[in-house]
Amino acid sequence: MTFRGWPAEALDFYEGLEADNSKTYWTAHKSVYDENVRGPMDALLAELEAEFGPGKVFRPYRDVRFSADKSPYKTNMGAWLERGGYIQLSAAGLAAGRGMWMMSPEQLDRYRRAVADERTGAGLERIVAQLARKQIEVGGHGTLKTVPRGYPRDHARAQLLRHKGLTAWKDWPVAAWLGTATAKRRIVEFLHDAQPLADWLTGNVGGGGEVAD
Repeated sequence: MTFRGWPAEALDFYEGLEADNSKTYWTAHKSVYDENVRGPMDALLAELEAEFGPGKVFRPYRDVRFSADKSPYKTNMGAWLERGGYIQLSAAGLAAGRGMWMMSPEQLDRYRRAVADERTGAGLERIVAQLARKQIEVGGHGTLKTVPRGYPRDHARAQLLRHKGLTAWKDWPVAAWLGTATAKRRIVEFLHDAQPLADWLTGNVGGGGEVAD
């Protein structure tokens, strides 16, 4: 199957799921999900595999064990690429991410040391600035209110020190091109643009912690 984008029915499916997040809706529209949502994503991942490795589509079911919200289904579809990258489709449009969503304690310690270091920290600042010029956001998961203990509050890279993860992220609102192969081109362009951040994290923090849903 050749990837040709996501049809309008894929967005309609998620709009309906947001309005009626129930097993009844899911069962009645399962064929729409399989053909118009999951099918194009599988085709896209197959085409990206040669460069970015095998992809994995996350389960559509929410883990409600420890959540007050008992809605059974995710209102987006997320997929992870083995060599780095995350793709997400929802009623709002398309999104992609790359980086380290969560870091282990050891990784976090290495990350903070690298941010504080004048050479590696300055290098990260340059990467973040380059991504900003391409309208790609760089942020973190579980950001602290203040800099972590052991680092000066007025550190030049205090904002980066506060993050417990670091990812590049790009949102594309719904537009006609989403239903064409242009969607693949934009995702690939983003993944290439975010490669310097991924390389910095690999070199200074270590593997693991990829963007996940």
